[in-house]
Amino acid sequence: PSPREQVISLPVYYVKSTGEETYLVREVHRLPATGEPAVAAVQELISGTPTTPGATPIFPQNTRVLGVTVKDGLATVNFSREVLDQTAVGSEGEALALQSVVNTLTEFPEIRAVSLQVEGQVDERTRDWWGHVGLYSQPFRRDLSRVYEPAIWVSHPIPGQVAAVPLLVRGSARVFEGNINARLLDGQGNVLARGTASASKSAPDRGDFELRLNFTPPGQGEGLLEVFSINPRNGSEENLVKVNVKWP
Repeated sequence: PSPREQVISLPVYYVKSTGEETYLVREVHRLPATGEPAVAAVQELISGTPTTPGATPIFPQNTRVLGVTVKDGLATVNFSREVLDQTAVGSEGEALALQSVVNTLTEFPEIRAVSLQVEGQVDERTRDWWGHVGLYSQPFRRDLSRVYEPAIWVSHPIPGQVAAVPLLVRGSARVFEGNINARLLDGQGNVLARGTASASKSAPDRGDFELRLNFTPPGQGEGLLEVFSINPRNGSEENLVKVNVKWP
């Protein structure tokens, strides 16, 4: 953030259980600006408050993040000993909890894989983790296959970004046939551009999408990017994502 900014936006992944299935949800939390955003993101994963109904932090609340180091694309997270106190989540909950840390940290472009340790080491108790999955196959890599909510998110542009021409729109979707729609509006709601894209996978799988919108900048002020899918049953718009942008 610039010196004037007091907050940063960090994506975090929480675990949600509906009683029928358990999966991950992605949220973007605004936190106080810090020189250690990776540490802040993992700590928010532990002690933050999810906004998605039914989502919950799964790590012991008294766990502390002692540090996150990054070298050659590998992030190593050092937890306090309290992280090992969780024992009642089962193998699926443990696997999703581990993946929540990995997905949260691999949102940072310089991180491609994640390893975990407890108080600076990986002894036999640490390797066993919560007694089901364990850390035997680390380092872990990004996997969005169990991220069910939201159906669509936009990773580019970010809110408040200057909309270059053409505007690159990039994100992730879990929608019918992978079909994505986008439109760019000016400050009065007039449509400046429309576009469509096909995600790399369609629901029930999750895929990435990318498209470009050509438009003529209207001048000063701000605009609005809207990304959505179409309900195949009635043709209505759904899973709408809105991103405020600025004109070049």
